[in-house]
Formats: sequence, C-alpha cells, structure tokens
Amino acid sequence: MKNYFLCMLIALVAMSCSKKVEVTGTVKDGSPLERIEFTEAAGVATLPVINIGVDKDGNFKGSFEAPRNGMYVISYAGRQNLLYLKGGQNFNISGNAATFPMEYTITGDAKANNDFLQQTQKFMQEYTQKVDMQSYLEKDEAGFITELKKIQADLEKNIDAVAEKTKADQEVVGWKKNDVRTGILSVIPQYQMFQKQMGGNPSFAFTKAMTDYEESLQEDKDKMVKEHPMYRNYLLGKMSEAFNKYAMAEERKDSDQITSEVFSSYLKQRNDLSQVTKDYLLAFVMAQSDINPSATPETLVKLDKLIETVIKDAQVKKDLKHIQFVLAGLKRGELTPDAALVTQDGKPYKISESKGKPTLVMFYASWTPYISESTVPVLKQVIDFYKNEFNFTYVNFDDTQDQFKKTSAALLKGLPGTNVHAEGGLNSDFAKKYGIYGFKLSPSFLVLDKEGKVAGPNFYNLGEPELVLLLDQLSGLTAPEVQPQATLQNDLLAPKDTVQAQPQSADAK
Repeated sequence: MKNYFLCMLIALVAMSCSKKVEVTGTVKDGSPLERIEFTEAAGVATLPVINIGVDKDGNFKGSFEAPRNGMYVISYAGRQNLLYLKGGQNFNISGNAATFPMEYTITGDAKANNDFLQQTQKFMQEYTQKVDMQSYLEKDEAGFITELKKIQADLEKNIDAVAEKTKADQEVVGWKKNDVRTGILSVIPQYQMFQKQMGGNPSFAFTKAMTDYEESLQEDKDKMVKEHPMYRNYLLGKMSEAFNKYAMAEERKDSDQITSEVFSSYLKQRNDLSQVTKDYLLAFVMAQSDINPSATPETLVKLDKLIETVIKDAQVKKDLKHIQFVLAGLKRGELTPDAALVTQDGKPYKISESKGKPTLVMFYASWTPYISESTVPVLKQVIDFYKNEFNFTYVNFDDTQDQFKKTSAALLKGLPGTNVHAEGGLNSDFAKKYGIYGFKLSPSFLVLDKEGKVAGPNFYNLGEPELVLLLDQLSGLTAPEVQPQATLQNDLLAPKDTVQAQPQSADAK
C-alpha cells in the first residue's frame, strides 16, 4: 500500500512540474500552406517554440516545452495575438481563417486565463478609442496626472471584474495590470516632449508629483522587465539621451567597440538599476543591434565574451547563446554535426556522407512561398555552372515523409543531387543541431568544403556576392557577373556580354 501511495505522489509531482503544452485546433476555410507558430513573448530571444502545419481541413496538433508560464504570441497568416500558457496545459483553439488568431474560441486548461485576456483587451481597445490624448497632453501637469490616474483606475477596475467572472489565475491578472501600467508609462515621455516642443518650454521638467506617480507604476521593476518587452523599451527610452552622450565620448576613445560593448560599460555606472534589469536591457540591445546573420567573426567573439562574463541570469545567457547560434549559424571550419536524414526511398543519410567535392546544401519546405517561381530557376543555372565541381543536397523540412516525397518530386524533378528529409520537420533533431527555423526555409543555403566542413554562414539569396565568391573559390571557377535586378532571376549566370553591373547586396531578396 505504501508503494502505491508513493507512486501516486511521484506521478502528481511529475505532472505539476511538466513544462509540456499540448495544443489542438481548427482554422476554418484556411490554406494548408499556412502555419501556426507559438513564440514566448517575454524572452530576450524571440524564436518560435513550435511551428505547426495545418491540414486540408484546417486541423492542427502539436506539443512543445514551455520555457516558463506566461505570455506567448500565436501567429497565423501574418496576424498575431497573445495567449497566456502554463506548462502541463492541454487546450483547443479554433477560429475562422479570415480573423484567426485575432478572434478565437478556446477550451481546455487555458480557457479561463485567455477568456480573461480577450475580454479585458476588448474593453481596453474600446476604452482607449474614446480617449482624446491630444487634449490630455495640453493640460497642466496636475491635470495630466489626474487623467492618467483615472485611466489606470478604470482599466484596473475592469480587470478585477473580469478576473472574478472568468476565475483567471492571479499571475495573468498581475500581468495585465502591469501591462496597463507599462502603457501609461510609455505615454509620460510624450507629455514631457510635448511640453518642451509645443509648449514653448525647452527646459520643462517634471515636479515631484509626476516622478512619484511614475515610480508608483513600477512596484516590481524586476518582474516588469522580465515579463514586458514594452517596459524595456520604456527604460531604454528614459536613458537614451544620457547613453548617446556616453557613447559619443566612448567612440572618441575606441571606435572599434560594438554597440553592445558600449552599452554594457554604460550600465556598469548605473547603480540605480538591479542586475536583473541590466541583464535584460543588455540582452535586448545585443539582440537588436549586434546579433545578426552578417556579424563578423570579431563581433561574434566580443558577443561571446559579453554573454559569458557580463550577463548573470542563466536563462538570459542561454537564450542569447541560442539566438546567436541560430542567426550566425554553424562555425566556419567545423565539421557538420551528425543528424539523421532519410532519402526518398527510406534509406538513412547524413550530411557527412557528401564528401570529396564541395557541397551546396539547400534547406526548404513545401509551405515556403515562391520557391518554384523564384529559387528553382536560379538554382538550375547554379547547378549547370558548378555541377562538375560541386555536390548538391536538398534537405526538406515538411512534417511527413509522404509530403516530402510529393514536394521533392514536384519542385526538384530533374535536378542532380541528393533529396533527403529531416523526419519531424522543424521538430527534428537535424533542425535543432543546425538551428533551422521557419524563417530559414525561404529557402536558405549552406556551403561545405570537400572535407564536409562548414565553409560560410547561412545564405538566403543565390545572388549574394559573398556566396558567389565562395562557390568560385571552392570550385576554381569564375561565375559571370549579373545585373543588380537579376539576383533572383533566371539570368543569374547570364553570358558576360549581357552584364553591366555586380550582383546586388545580400539584403535584397
């Protein structure tokens, strides 16, 4: 009997600690090419935690590990909305393709919290549409504070009423109140700017009444900076003038510093900020300014040092490392990691099998738009030009093997090379090891040398000058130049006598 109760206790503990979220749903009258993504809203590295396909009837199903309980962005057909999700939840969400996910019906474990969010958000939108902010900005400071306090009181009164009605968790109620307060905080600098510029008073400064009210809106700054990206924007806006002056002085001392280094040194002198706030603000700046696909090796070294030595929060450190890996890609010179792939006839395959010649690897999926119109014609010309010196491998990330077979047969028919599938698509082990997300399937390309080592970053455009140069170096050939507008057109490798300019920049797609 004791063992039975022990097993029950272990099971209950395991359930309560589970981070997995199970989601099902239906989008009526939608396209099977559309995908649904969930992304943690508050993280410093906003990458999707899952990308789910929708079948021909609009049904979808998936599960993912929730990094933490909190707000998640649900995306579909270019539209987004917020959901509050907790680890261990099972829920169903459905709607019509014309309005989903802005409008939805939800059932299951997540119903109460998200009914609360829908209702409070609707009230807030209707309320704020009636607010004449211009007239508020024209008031004296005391009048402006009075109006802001009324807005806060009205919105928080509605939050409390809806929370009682829906039985929402206190965590999401607290989040929504801080959401309101963050919104109000973002208005306060506008008032100061208005008074300086339109009020004819360039030296205008707030009185203690305003600074006290502003402070009262930030009862738990660490919680707000963790959960609300808009609050991070507010803090950065508050310090922008001082930071710009600091940055100009630092540039005179050392012009080789990257933005993240300068901001990190600026934060060291801000003793009024907690370490948590410094970590999140620095991470925010790093992700916005220096962590990107075109970062130089020198920049990557500097970023690594900042992440390791300056950032203290373990989750922030982990998130920054991950997004840097995803955007920068595998390191040049390293062997490609072994990860299982399957050929069209079901045989196992690994990228490392492609040796002896350099290899151009393409990552793609059936639901990526315009591949057949834009990419395949150019790819054919690239293959025709380099085929004697290069191997070609096409890695498909469709959800199923059957869809992979259909897609590869339709899109790549007649192209020499190896067609393989990452089983599980974007949830596969291959996707994890290579840092593949939906935005990298536009498609993207990876170049390997003849030993199977990474020769360059991920490329998203076959006309990128750096890619063409790399192909030339590895093949010993010299590709014809192309006109700027020809980057993704059929004349990528047109005869030289029709050429008048170099390929356009890597940003053109």
